[in-house]
Amino acid sequence: MPSSPLPPGAATSPGHPAAPDVAATRWLAVGCLLGLIVLSLAWELWLSPLRPGGSWLALKALPLAVPLAGLLKHRMYTYRWVSLVVWLYFTEGVVRAWSDKPPGQWLAMLEIALCLGLFVACALHVRLRQRHAREAAALAAPRPSPGPAPEPAPAPAPAP
Repeated sequence: MPSSPLPPGAATSPGHPAAPDVAATRWLAVGCLLGLIVLSLAWELWLSPLRPGGSWLALKALPLAVPLAGLLKHRMYTYRWVSLVVWLYFTEGVVRAWSDKPPGQWLAMLEIALCLGLFVACALHVRLRQRHAREAAALAAPRPSPGPAPEPAPAPAPAP
């Protein structure tokens, strides 16, 4: 028997945040978000900064740190708005992939890949959690109990 703090069957029950497919999308989202934070800092401070010695553009990593706690706490609202905000970073990656020279160009392509991974993970996470919630609601809905069979209607009396 696994030594998990979850009740038995909770990890596979629909609607539970630890369902395997939901957990996979959660960890993919967290991994891509952490990757974007590390990439943003490393890119602008050491790897290929706009100015020698680093640039203030490294502060673009700060807004990415805000949703990290919400993703780790399973907040559906956070997954929804992160899937919209990530497009700002995707746009920056596309512009810099087009205009920068290597290695900045390669870093921009990595940023694009991380943004796409984050968007897909957030969108799938929301969709799977909603599906599991619908399934759990359907299972929890009271089912009508089969009552006694209705009596047949009396036959009409013959005409005199």
